[in-house]
Amino acid sequence: MASFKAHIFSFMMRHTFKRRLAKLKTLQDARALMGSGARPRIHRGLDIQAWHVNGVAGERIVKAGTTPRTPLLYLHGGGFFACSPLTHRPITTTFARMGFEVFVPDYRKSPEHPFPAGLNDAQQAYHAVRAIVADERRIVVAGDSAGGGLSASLLLALKNEGAPMPAGVALFSPFVDLTLSGDSMAFNASRCAMFHPEGFQRVVDAYLADANPRDPMASPLFGKLDNLPPLLIHVGADETLLDDARRFAQSAQDAGTAVSLQVWPVVPHVWQLFRKAIPEAQQSLEQAAAFLHTQADAASSFDSGFVK
Repeated sequence: MASFKAHIFSFMMRHTFKRRLAKLKTLQDARALMGSGARPRIHRGLDIQAWHVNGVAGERIVKAGTTPRTPLLYLHGGGFFACSPLTHRPITTTFARMGFEVFVPDYRKSPEHPFPAGLNDAQQAYHAVRAIVADERRIVVAGDSAGGGLSASLLLALKNEGAPMPAGVALFSPFVDLTLSGDSMAFNASRCAMFHPEGFQRVVDAYLADANPRDPMASPLFGKLDNLPPLLIHVGADETLLDDARRFAQSAQDAGTAVSLQVWPVVPHVWQLFRKAIPEAQQSLEQAAAFLHTQADAASSFDSGFVK
């Protein structure tokens, strides 16, 4: 059952942010709106440092005075055109407080840098984290929305190049179908607290340029989803992207990949960002953290010659 706070928050988002976003005429205006709440602030007890590697900027976040348990590459959302490591600190700083060494690349975005620039940056960042932590089988990956799509595409790219996979992957409301063919684009059009389906085509066109929307590197829903690491997928029941998550989970399961899918009632798109507003945000992040730590620990134990 959804919390009372989730009902109120989603109602407010539907009647404020969603309406404002729908009225904007350019991606630049939408980019400004989506980043308007991101301001540097003091995160007590955390060490946040700029991170530059292989031409990709970003930030590294750890809990001060501790030895992080698990390295995490986090790919933030924003429709491939907006947001930054700063906008997604409500998520990444929470993961850091939960024992992760969090690396957040500020990957290139459309329309200035269309597909596959962002994916290429994600690959560079992943390999950089591998080099930093030395034991690549302990790395985990997470991402939300477009960043969730990039996380899934990253797995396919790593498989194609024969690179070691992360130990586990958490996807929040992933955008994995750029053909926009999910039924929830229509049946959740009015229920979704953040997006009208009409706005997605503009986002897709800017990101893809002349690329095929069925290219698995852009739309991982259409890729071969076998031999992937265990996946945890959280999505809201009222989201326009509900069917992206459900179909991706089913396809991965059918291919033999271990998948845990949870559909949350009432909550808005990427509700994990609103940890201080609705309890479901903290609950989702705690579940994801437990899953990722477990997968990383199991991979490390296997590499040591025994299984816990």
